[in-house]
Parts: sequence; structure tokens; C-alpha cells
Amino acid sequence: MHPFPPSPRSPAPLVRTTAELRAAGHSPWTIARAVREGELVRVRRGRYVEPGHTADLLDAARIGGRLDCVSLLAALGVFVLERPLPHVQLDPSASRRPRLSPGARRHWRSTDAGADELVVGIVEALAQAVRCQSPRASVATLDSAWHLGLVDEAGIDEVMARLPRRYAVLRRLLDPRSEAGTESLVRLLLRALGCDVDLQVTIPGVGRVDLLVDGWLIVECDSKQFHGGWAEHKNDRRRDLAALGLGFTTVRLLAEDVFFSPERVQADLRAAIARGRRSSNS
Repeated sequence: MHPFPPSPRSPAPLVRTTAELRAAGHSPWTIARAVREGELVRVRRGRYVEPGHTADLLDAARIGGRLDCVSLLAALGVFVLERPLPHVQLDPSASRRPRLSPGARRHWRSTDAGADELVVGIVEALAQAVRCQSPRASVATLDSAWHLGLVDEAGIDEVMARLPRRYAVLRRLLDPRSEAGTESLVRLLLRALGCDVDLQVTIPGVGRVDLLVDGWLIVECDSKQFHGGWAEHKNDRRRDLAALGLGFTTVRLLAEDVFFSPERVQADLRAAIARGRRSSNS
């Protein structure tokens, strides 16, 4: 089920008041029946939403906020390195609200979203996510949103314009060709090593590879999502052998190592690149 069912008034999910429902022809009795039968969800006194929303969005609605930051982005399929409890935008002038779950985050700021909308705009969410994440995770998130078409280059520039100047350095690190967060993170590790990195390169006889480093090292970023079956593993081995026959070396990295042990991954890549350079000079 899509987390945000469309509305005739707004592409964002909406909270509806008792007054709005009464104006649409509902009585207190029909509203109560709709809640009992699951046709409406009562999130607060006098506030209702349609069923089918995520738990995070309902948590935001219950405190009078909007789903924001990494929580919203994850629900939309954008890569975020960690998925903590809900991040919720609240208007600075909002009165005191019920507590969020331990570990959840409130973001007190103004928003361009309508008063009845339950999510912030994608540009707002991305700008907040950059503030809430590490620089490397932020680059991967921005790459992902750009690659998915949720923002274009102008949208990326708007995100950067909403951030303090110290974040401007991230702009030159972005590349929407990255098809997965792992590719973005590995690209950053390799660039820090001074490597020339190209993405999504098609090699005749091998196929398309995730990253081509210095023209000779293929780096593939494997995850359970796309490499879970034996057929996929067999195909990978055959591609690696074909690449070897053409003079390429292939390194396969596990997503969990890239996410949680980046220093070790970078050290291993540094060693592999150094050996390759020595071999080419001998």
C-alpha cells in the first residue's frame, strides 16, 4: 500500500476536522460509525485522517505535526543511512503537544506545507535531513532523491539555498547517476583516495558495472535486496570472470560493511588500488 493515498485537494495526505466533515454532509453519528468501521482514523480530538497511512505519519498527526526529514524520505523510497523513530515538523507557534516516542525528533520551524497537510515538501525534508545526518549520509540521500526524480537540479539548488553556507561543499559531491546509497558512499570513499571514479559504466562483454575506478578496477556494491538468489550469484561470477579476461579486476563490497565499517572498507580499497598500481608499473 502506498503510504500517502492521493487526495482530490492535495497530493499530500490531509487531516480533516470535524467541521470539514460536517460541511461535507456527515453527522456526528456517521463520523463515529466511519471511525468504528475503519473508514476514518481519529488522531486527535476533532481531527481525522484516511486509513492506510504509515505508523510514523499517524504519530506525527497525533501531535499536530507533519512527517519530516529522514522519516518522510524513507517512506518515499529515498535512501537514508539510518531509520530512527519519527522526525516530525512542528510550527514554532504550536501549543504544547503530547510526547513523541523516546528517540523521535521534533523539528520546530515554519513550513510551506498547508495547515491541513501531514507531510512537508520534499525540498524541506531534504534540507532538514542534511542537518540531521552526517555529510556522507547526506550526499547519499540527496543522490537518491535526485536519481528517483523527486527533485531535479533546480530542486537540489533550492535545498542547498535553505542550508547554511558551510554545507555548500556537499553540492559538488552529488551525482544522480548513483542508483543506490551504497554506490554514493563508496564513491565518496574512493574520491577521498584520489581515484578517478565513473558510475554505471557499460563494458562490452561484461555489462553495466556500478563503479569503474581509474579505468581498471570494477567495484560492485552487493546487497541482499538485489543479490539474494543463487541465479544472481552465478551471473555475478560469470561477469567477474569475463571482466578478468578483459584485464579488469572486480571487487565486491557488502552493503552492511559500507554502511557500518566504512574505515575498514576504505583501507581494503586503498590496499587493492596500491597493489594494482604496483603491478601496472612493474
